[in-house]
Amino acid sequence: MPERMRSSVEASIDEGSLSYPGWKIVFASFFGIMVSFAAIVPYTFGLFIKPLAESFGWHREATSAGFSIAALTLAAASPGLGFLLDRYKPRRIVLPCIVLFSAAYASLALLTHHLLHFYLTFFVIGLVGNGTAYIGYSRAISTWFNRRRGFALSIMLAGTGLGAMLLPVLIQAVITHLGWRAAYLTLGLLAFSVGFPLTAIFVRERPVAQQDQDVSTELGEPVARALATPAFWILAATVCLYAVSVNGTIAHLSALLTDRGVSTTGAAWSVSIIGATGLIGRLLTGLFLDRFFGPRVCQVMLLITILGIVLLSVANSLTAGLIAAALIGFSMGSEGDITPYLLGRYFGLKRFSTLYALTWTTYAIGAATGPVLVGRVFDTMGTYRPITIQLLALPALIPCFLMFALPRYQIQGVRRQPIELLPEPQPAEIAR
Repeated sequence: MPERMRSSVEASIDEGSLSYPGWKIVFASFFGIMVSFAAIVPYTFGLFIKPLAESFGWHREATSAGFSIAALTLAAASPGLGFLLDRYKPRRIVLPCIVLFSAAYASLALLTHHLLHFYLTFFVIGLVGNGTAYIGYSRAISTWFNRRRGFALSIMLAGTGLGAMLLPVLIQAVITHLGWRAAYLTLGLLAFSVGFPLTAIFVRERPVAQQDQDVSTELGEPVARALATPAFWILAATVCLYAVSVNGTIAHLSALLTDRGVSTTGAAWSVSIIGATGLIGRLLTGLFLDRFFGPRVCQVMLLITILGIVLLSVANSLTAGLIAAALIGFSMGSEGDITPYLLGRYFGLKRFSTLYALTWTTYAIGAATGPVLVGRVFDTMGTYRPITIQLLALPALIPCFLMFALPRYQIQGVRRQPIELLPEPQPAEIAR
């Protein structure tokens, strides 16, 4: 059997075994993601809007701007983090980011009435946020998996689902019994005590000597060439528009439901169920990605998101809120699982982190826009009108059509230049 074919077959067998070392990286990443920016900021930020308003008299638009500052800072910082992750080992970048992220969140326990203090802290959180989230972990996992890459990435990203399921209920309980300052301190301690040791011990890229051509960090499209393709910009536009819809909805979900008569505990459970169904949705998305064409999987998930937002717009009970949140949560794999999977398939792994970071920049722009728009409408009208929430579904609808323009990718997922990356076989090799 030719050496290249033997390597591919052995990799496939290894990836299906629980003893395969790549799964340790996956499960460590799962818990790292569970207490990262991706889980903590979107799913707990809304729980503090009313307590901060009661303590300091801040308007909801002003408080929501803290989320937007973090998102915009994350957008600006992500390309730099991606470049560093492509150049250095993941742990050398991820671990310092975890320390700074945890310290910033814990410091909010000492928050003063000055909005600038609040904004500066969320600036720091955004600066290092993506270093604690998907970018570093995704690159490490992608070097270990090829045929089961979609499922491996989905398990990692399911950590966000578990965090979204547990953290809102836990933090709401701390706010209720101990106050919002203790809740911020709890988030900081959790982010450090869970994320730091597991990442330090387990998370690493597959050694270059053990990589085959289909998961090699030495092969892939240069950044400039990737940016010249329509496929990259379709993916970037998709995550940006999706973020406007989903983050605008999630950031105000708790406040919206409580304004319509749902208890604070019930609203926290509505946020939490996003994590529960997201856990299932991400795992199923990963399985689907390994079996079906990725853009079609993405289109189905986007349509489920739209359905959830429309239902939420008219929700006046806990039951309706729970169903709407469940649909939104289930579909959230369309942004998390699918983007890194398609980037790896279309452009390879050599500049994977940089390209992923650039899509995160567009995601963060959308994430910053959605909550502020909804907050502005609320402050103007004094209520969350159904049409306001329904309009949030429109940005998620546009990518459903854009996805039809994405080309097919090779099964093994690397677009190669024959001369530069895979030399033409020599006559002696053909004879063999």
